Amino acid sequence: MGDFSHLSKSGKASMVDVGGKKVTARTATVRGSVRVSATCAAAITPRIAEEIGTTARIAAIQGSKQTANLIPLCHQVPLSKVEIDVQFEGDKSTFSIRSVTSTEAQTGVEMEALTAATIAGLTIYDMIKAVDPAASVGPFYLEHKTGGRHGPWSKPDE
Repeated sequence: MGDFSHLSKSGKASMVDVGGKKVTARTATVRGSVRVSATCAAAITPRIAEEIGTTARIAAIQGSKQTANLIPLCHQVPLSKVEIDVQFEGDKSTFSIRSVTSTEAQTGVEMEALTAATIAGLTIYDMIKAVDPAASVGPFYLEHKTGGRHGPWSKPDE
């Protein structure tokens, strides 16, 4: 069934067997954003931006620890670090989100970093939706990862 790691030879969804893989240090960096209207951006003071960012950061950390409960074929990964940065760029009407996850395990932490960033974005949306229900959440993408059999990888410039 091609090289899709979560499909068996017969095409059925299956969890990857990582039993024979080496434990290595692994990291993943994900970026994403929430774009708001000009009206909403004008209403966001530095204090409001800080509160939204703090709440989103805490939600992202909690969410990253729940990844295996949310994604059916995802392994339970012992996270050593979850770092979330949320910045409001008023001139761009955008909350920029960056998540970095780390572990020493037999499998990577891309899904945990993606979950963290996405939960941060959803939390931001929840906090601004009364002012801007049309805010745009995403895109979210893997920017960089390290560790594992394939070594480091970075998203190619577009």
